[in-house]
Amino acid sequence: MKIGFLFNHDQVHQVAHALPTALAMAQGYPQAEIVVATTNDRLTAEVRRLCARLNVEVPLVQLGLRRPLTRMLAGALEWGVPVTKIGVYRDNLDFFRSLDALVVAEKTSLLLKTRYGLDDLKIIHTRHGAGDRAIGFNKHSAMFDHVLVSGSKIRQRLMTEAGVAPERMSLIGYPKFDLMPEPAPRLPFQANGKPTVLYNPHPSPHLSSWYAQGRAVLEHFLHDDRYNLIFAPHVMLFHRKFVLTIDKFRVDRAGTIDRRFRDAPNIHIDLGSAASTDMTYTAAADIYLGDVSSQVYEFLHQPRPCVFLDAHATKWEGDANYAHWQAGEVVTGTEQLGDAIDRAAALHDRYRPVQRALFQRSFELTAERSAVRAARAVMSVLGTATPHVLPDRELDAVTGTEGLRVA
Repeated sequence: MKIGFLFNHDQVHQVAHALPTALAMAQGYPQAEIVVATTNDRLTAEVRRLCARLNVEVPLVQLGLRRPLTRMLAGALEWGVPVTKIGVYRDNLDFFRSLDALVVAEKTSLLLKTRYGLDDLKIIHTRHGAGDRAIGFNKHSAMFDHVLVSGSKIRQRLMTEAGVAPERMSLIGYPKFDLMPEPAPRLPFQANGKPTVLYNPHPSPHLSSWYAQGRAVLEHFLHDDRYNLIFAPHVMLFHRKFVLTIDKFRVDRAGTIDRRFRDAPNIHIDLGSAASTDMTYTAAADIYLGDVSSQVYEFLHQPRPCVFLDAHATKWEGDANYAHWQAGEVVTGTEQLGDAIDRAAALHDRYRPVQRALFQRSFELTAERSAVRAARAVMSVLGTATPHVLPDRELDAVTGTEGLRVA
């Protein structure tokens, strides 16, 4: 049985959502052949980085564009259209045909069934993040052979909105939390002792606060240096010259960041390093400032004050797509930002129980590591879930923890 884990994106933010499961399968199920496939050097480097961190080796291949036509289109259009992400399927059908199952964190892989006829290939969706945006619950989710879900919120919305049958879902927790940095990291500029705000805008133009308000946010913290600011947007916001979304067709440009913001001693700017995706910043910050990014739920792993920017006059109350806005105060303009940040800590007792309830509905965590649960779920889908139990010493080396058992 050959099982592939595919990471096919321009950036690395999906790797931590599925790679821990691949490594748990490689260690716990020797009867299965596990292979990790990437589609660019950035993804390959991130897989190797995390494998080294966990001291686990797994076969790794990097898929590329093979046909001259695909390479030509990518060279001409990649500035705005993800030609490589789409074309890699057609150009590597021999690899995908060699698999019994493919585990993915995104949805373009469904092209293997809808366009290229690989109906016998079981495709299992891990999702990436536990956010509330409507696109995460569209009808494409029902086209996977199985979906791994983090909590009851995701499961219920997939049933009611996407039509996914309950028997085609498994609650497995959140494998990315297996990589949670402990203790919480502190960045060098935090040595000044000031409270630190994380501003984490989403790239989608019809949802994000960045395009209308983002520079005013940076300007605010430039002049109000009572706070540190980590500006770590979604890694796709500045990846291309233009941001294009298809759930609601919009095109916009993120632009550039002025040097004066980069030089400010109380502002740390990261537009796309691994630290933007591995929970370094959500763990380090004291206050979360954002709009619709699912990273707010990773921040709520430890309840802390939140403030949300609504740049679109959203009628969000009672809307499941904005459930996370119940976790803190919502402001509509940056002229309100200073007061909202100042009172966030004082208001936190009001929001703390709400945050805990939102977190518990989003993540069903148990004493067992989520990656181990996910590995067992994948093997159950394929007809076997009997693991190889590792000796204590070997298991501790794999997981970086003590006392865990594969069950």
